[in-house]
Amino acid sequence: AEYGFLVHFFRVRGEKAQILFTNVMERTLSLLIKSVESYMEKCYDCIGIMLCAHITMHYHELMKKRGFGALVGFHNQLLQILWPRFTFVLSQNIHSIRETDPARLTELDTRPHFITRRFGEFYSAIHTLNDKFPNDQTVRSMSLLQVEVENVILRMAAEFRERQDQLVFLINNYDLMLSVMQCRTTDTNKEVLSVQELLNKRINEYVDEVLLPHFGGMISFVKDNEKLLESAGPGGGKIKVNESYINQIVRGFNQDHKKSIDSINSDVMRRFTNFNNGTVILQSALTKMIQYYSRFHKILSQPPFKTLPCRMDMINVHHVMVEVKKYKNQF
Repeated sequence: AEYGFLVHFFRVRGEKAQILFTNVMERTLSLLIKSVESYMEKCYDCIGIMLCAHITMHYHELMKKRGFGALVGFHNQLLQILWPRFTFVLSQNIHSIRETDPARLTELDTRPHFITRRFGEFYSAIHTLNDKFPNDQTVRSMSLLQVEVENVILRMAAEFRERQDQLVFLINNYDLMLSVMQCRTTDTNKEVLSVQELLNKRINEYVDEVLLPHFGGMISFVKDNEKLLESAGPGGGKIKVNESYINQIVRGFNQDHKKSIDSINSDVMRRFTNFNNGTVILQSALTKMIQYYSRFHKILSQPPFKTLPCRMDMINVHHVMVEVKKYKNQF
């Protein structure tokens, strides 16, 4: 508006108009620069600073399209204030997370920590803004911040004594982080894929942990004897058969598998804050249990185990699958 008034009132064009505009507005623009400098000295709002920088760049691009270069210097001065401050504040966030001592935090439980949610929301905001005017330095800094957040989550998990509690805490935090990040990014985003990989790894580890108390004997037998059968060759003549131990596994599974499945279901329902994630974990655990039982069946159908009387007492795999299906829609 000011530029248009000067052009029409003084009837100037081109370079003369821009010089006149600069002479008229110089003190006002200088005051604005000083005001921004003063405010930025005490500003620690990363998202706010980045918004200011992007608004400045937006108007800079708009002025270029209109062939108006009188504010180029002003915009550049603003950006020279905003970007260094943004980089500094972001580096302070990284340093703060890196120095976080879990022992000094409030008492931890297995639910997601507030740091995780704050990072997820912060990442989503910065990622969304950075899409408009991509900045490689911002991407690198956010990747470093993510690494530090993942490290502090690991340090917090180490505060729990039981391995299952550690895994539940990690899964709940990775799941929350992933859910928030996916709201603003694609599934092919490098950072999202990294968190997804961490989540899957811990889920697999938790599934193994939750099965061991209930089916540990069968799992160990399957793992050990699959290797022995592979190395022994046809007939399995070199394998020693511990019939009483196998009888114990078969009787134990027959008597307790329903109770064990119900216990696993209850444990998952109680521990995981995201019901959808809980469903995935429960199905993974029960599917893996069926896989181990199928492999157990297969081993006992081969020499030297196929003549054991206890094979006649084994529950059919199909019947176990029917039991598992009862828990399919618990969440």
